[in-house]
Amino acid sequence: MKKTFILCIVSALLGGLVAIALRDLPKTETRSEARESVPWKPPKPGSVPTGRIDPNAPPPAGYEDLTPEERVGVAVYENTNRSVVNITTESVQTDRMFMFERISEGEGSGSIIDRQGHVLTNFHVVDRARQVHVTLFNQKTYEAKLVGMDPETDIAVLKIDASREELFPVALGTSTRLLVGQRVFAIGNPFGLERTLTTGVISSLNRSLPRRGRRGTIKSIIQIDAAINPGNSGGPLLDSQSRMIGMNTAIASRTGESAGVGFAISVNTILRVVPQLIEDGHVLRGDIGITRVYETDSGLRIAALAPDGAAKRAGLRGFKIVRHRKRQGQYVYEYQTIDRSAADLIVAVDGKPIRSADELLDVVENKKPGEQVTVTVIRDGKKSNVTVRLDADE
Repeated sequence: MKKTFILCIVSALLGGLVAIALRDLPKTETRSEARESVPWKPPKPGSVPTGRIDPNAPPPAGYEDLTPEERVGVAVYENTNRSVVNITTESVQTDRMFMFERISEGEGSGSIIDRQGHVLTNFHVVDRARQVHVTLFNQKTYEAKLVGMDPETDIAVLKIDASREELFPVALGTSTRLLVGQRVFAIGNPFGLERTLTTGVISSLNRSLPRRGRRGTIKSIIQIDAAINPGNSGGPLLDSQSRMIGMNTAIASRTGESAGVGFAISVNTILRVVPQLIEDGHVLRGDIGITRVYETDSGLRIAALAPDGAAKRAGLRGFKIVRHRKRQGQYVYEYQTIDRSAADLIVAVDGKPIRSADELLDVVENKKPGEQVTVTVIRDGKKSNVTVRLDADE
């Protein structure tokens, strides 16, 4: 009787946890709800007013004592602060030993990118969140739905059901012509302090950041010295004409607070990823069909290929398994060895030297399924080129 009673209690607890989990699952839109009937495109240049800033223009009445540099900072904030939102998240962490749940809350920033209610932020801001809320400049808060996410670039897109009159899209610029020393402005919600402006300069370009919990790196990262703190993630990085040139994503710090080394994802990366997230919910990337490699001083030695994968169909070679039979008395033994010398050594892809698995991933994942890459290998002491048509990465 006691055992039956205990089993009933455990079953009730498990049933309750399942019910709570199902109730609090993040709301993900179905294709009919979330996906646009036409492919998403960023607002046309000039359709989002930036209030082009002339530091030599006469200052507003009553503010004649502002320096030209101060006028630029004021104008950037006035043009952009209503485009920045505060994102709050709620997730549930379950203690498997004691069978109880703990509510975990998080905060971050985001940018309105169109008048349909799409909000750009970092993937890590909303990762594993059961509920996400977005607070606009007017203090109105909306429940957000997850439209799409791309952990590989730390980008996510949310959607809120707000009126067009409340939505002020950020003007999207370009990260192609950025220069070290160029002045930048960051707006976000550090420590929950909404729409805080910090300023600095571009400290370096084309940095790389390791992906969170994944192999590979995020390329084309902008390094800045503007103060970035917890809560700034997902907020816009702006140039002196109020155009978004990046999204603040990480800091280098031993204390968890700003140490003058911040990083932003370039807007060119964002413009490549966001349309796919809004249309499909994820990013389609090419898959070369190489499942394992060994890094050497000369390149990547192919160890294993996916069965019927792109690389195998193209004729690339991995380690060769050699089967042997050996007779001993009246018994015949079978065993196998691996011939590593038969494997191709990758030295370049599309003419770019390859020395690590991360470098191979970076080249391939920037391609779409169906595109071709030229893999330069050394086989039997001779260099040759192999054309591989990429599959879709599952």
